[in-house]
Amino acid sequence: MNNQAVSDPCGPQPPILATGERLAGVRDTRPTEADQGVLDAKTFDAIETDQLFDSCNHAVTRVGQSVLYRSLARPATDATLARKKQEALRELESDSALREALQHFIERMAQGERSLHQLLYGTFIGGLAIDSSRGGKDEMEFNGYGYHQFVDGTGFAMDLVEAMDTLPQPRSAYLRGLFDAIRSFGNSRIYSLMQGPVYPMEGKFKTREEKPRYLPVPRFRPSMVKPLPVLFVLAAVGAALYYFQDMLASFGISYLGYGILVLAVPVLPVLLIAIAASDRDSVIYPLRKLFKQSPELGHALDTLGMIDEILSFHRYSRVFGGEMVLPEILESERHCLKVTAARNPLLARTNPDYVPNDISLDDAGRLLVITGPNSGGKTAYCKTAVQIQLLGQIGCYIPGTTARLVLAERIFYQVPDPGRLEEGMGRFGHELKRTREIFFNSTARSLVVLDELSEGTTFEEKMELSEYVLTGFHQLGASTLLVTHNHELCERLQEKKIGRYLQGEFSHDGPTYRLIPGISRVSHADRVAAALGFSKDDVEKHLATRRV
Repeated sequence: MNNQAVSDPCGPQPPILATGERLAGVRDTRPTEADQGVLDAKTFDAIETDQLFDSCNHAVTRVGQSVLYRSLARPATDATLARKKQEALRELESDSALREALQHFIERMAQGERSLHQLLYGTFIGGLAIDSSRGGKDEMEFNGYGYHQFVDGTGFAMDLVEAMDTLPQPRSAYLRGLFDAIRSFGNSRIYSLMQGPVYPMEGKFKTREEKPRYLPVPRFRPSMVKPLPVLFVLAAVGAALYYFQDMLASFGISYLGYGILVLAVPVLPVLLIAIAASDRDSVIYPLRKLFKQSPELGHALDTLGMIDEILSFHRYSRVFGGEMVLPEILESERHCLKVTAARNPLLARTNPDYVPNDISLDDAGRLLVITGPNSGGKTAYCKTAVQIQLLGQIGCYIPGTTARLVLAERIFYQVPDPGRLEEGMGRFGHELKRTREIFFNSTARSLVVLDELSEGTTFEEKMELSEYVLTGFHQLGASTLLVTHNHELCERLQEKKIGRYLQGEFSHDGPTYRLIPGISRVSHADRVAAALGFSKDDVEKHLATRRV
């Protein structure tokens, strides 16, 4: 029997199976201030990762959704893993029989998945009622003693392993590894305990193989009806009646025997309730604690989620609309991202007229400065680049025609955040502290977006500080995108012969949302103000009405 936990192919990631009393939420793995990886908590929010998950999530099982969310919140940096996931996706594209078999498998697991959650996290309040949910706010509170949940929950684990034998054998290494991981769970001690029979012995639990062969130990039966105790009670009552029959007859009160028999009837359900409560407290609850703390079961559930995640990627590519591509994964000491006809994963899905743009972040254009009018697509372009990087990094399709990228060690996105100023620190200090944090944690394999820089100070100080910060990022080697209206800064950087420059294109009708080479020296703020009803004319008309 294999007692070793299979390593997680996603690396050191937070487990999906919660070991506490509460079922883990799908979104519980979002990065925190104290625990962050490729994404920090500020970047996670700034690039709308929650919305990106909602857009690409087509997982059927809860664990599949949790795994997909974990992939986005804590992306891996293993290029080999990303390529293996892509290989699995290509196999699903070409092998419809395997794809359909896996879809049926996942749908079947989704139907039974909740039964395992009920076993692991349910509260069984007792009574003679059927083991059913009490409803209301706490859907994990059940009448009964947990027998029904134990049978169904452990049955789900057995179905998970047994279903592997009915599936076609995949060719891709990633899917083969996931199949083997679930089969390995079938060889574990925890699986044997879930499969049964279980023998409680001296506060511990033995499998059939572990129980001493000739030692008569009663096995745990997940049922309130226990034949042996029932027979024992009936035999005891019968023996008592037989023993006292002659004595009662000699006193002329033989009829009392029948009264004793009637009085003994309520003893039986009381006994069964006591036994059921003992089963719950001394067997079901301790066993499920073992299950929750089991690396083998946790990894098997993660593996199920990874299969569902791959199928979700495939469905995403089919329903998104427009061309999707699996990016070529490169390995390099420096970050790189090149995409042809890139579209935003959130905006393009609901906008068939979305205007695509090329993205090119490489040695020739490691510092990309974007200028142009307000509402011209600058921020959307930056979020497109980061969201595409994130999707490609987890092995998923991206909206574009061709793509290649290097997995980023860190991704940072800085936006103005005047609503979270620290005491004794103004807007300038607050933003500069964030820029410093990003700079000192960036590497040559980082992707950094700075949406405006050095706001809240004088023009001269802003120019000087922005120049040396951007020069520092360029020398560091990180892929850096800057959104700015400061064309004077662009001219200074051009004098140093660093950076690539894009500007938002405008026609007489307004922004085209295409980014073209060059530096914009106009902001078209008047157009934005007019569109919002706050132009110079709007202000003057309002004042005129107040004077009347």
